[in-house]
This record gives sequence, C-alpha cells and structure tokens, in this order.
Amino acid sequence: MKTMGFIEALESVVVKNYANFSGRARRSEYWYFALANFIFGAVTGLMSVEIPEVMYLVWIVGVALLIPSLAVCVRRLHDIGKSGWWYLIGLVPYIGAIVLIVFFVKDSQPGENKWGANPKE
Repeated sequence: MKTMGFIEALESVVVKNYANFSGRARRSEYWYFALANFIFGAVTGLMSVEIPEVMYLVWIVGVALLIPSLAVCVRRLHDIGKSGWWYLIGLVPYIGAIVLIVFFVKDSQPGENKWGANPKE
C-alpha cells in the first residue's frame, strides 16, 4: 500500500475531486491539504504585513478553496464510517473542534462501507 504524497494529495482534492462530496478520502489526502492551507496562510499572513494588497489574494484563494475544503472533510468523515453531517459538530465551541480532530486522525474503516471502497486497499 503506497501512501499519498503531498502533490498527489493536493491534485486529488483541488483538481480531481473539487466538489465531490461522495466517496472516501484517506488521512494523508486530508492532512496534506490542511498543511498546504496552513503554509499558504502563514506565508501570505507574513507577506501582508509589508504588502497589504496580498490580502486580496488570500480572499480569492479562500473563496476558491471553500468547496474543496468542505468536500475533503466530508469524504474524510465517510472514510471512518461517519456521515458528512458530523462536520456540523464543529459549530459547538471548543468541543466540536476536538471531536473533529479526533475523527480526522482515526484510521480508515476497513473494507467497504456505504460510501465506497477503502481507498487504502
């Protein structure tokens, strides 16, 4: 079983599955996408101190990545056997975020579930 690389994960989320809310997403796919978002935010945040116009780029990219961000979260929840509606638990202050992090670090549900075959197999 080959793990998904950084570029492969970004391509999967942004190009192949831009608005795909069905199916399953591996942990590596979700976390590499989250890492890319964090790095982009940190770099542009630092740049915006000197160049305030960079914030326009942040807003444009943020809007463009809103749908794939939601989609990869829902597919990640499907991978552990949870409905995508569990993402709404994030609206509960503090506890919701903790529950989602626990869900996102869990290993895939073995075999096939109602959202499809295990992407690791």
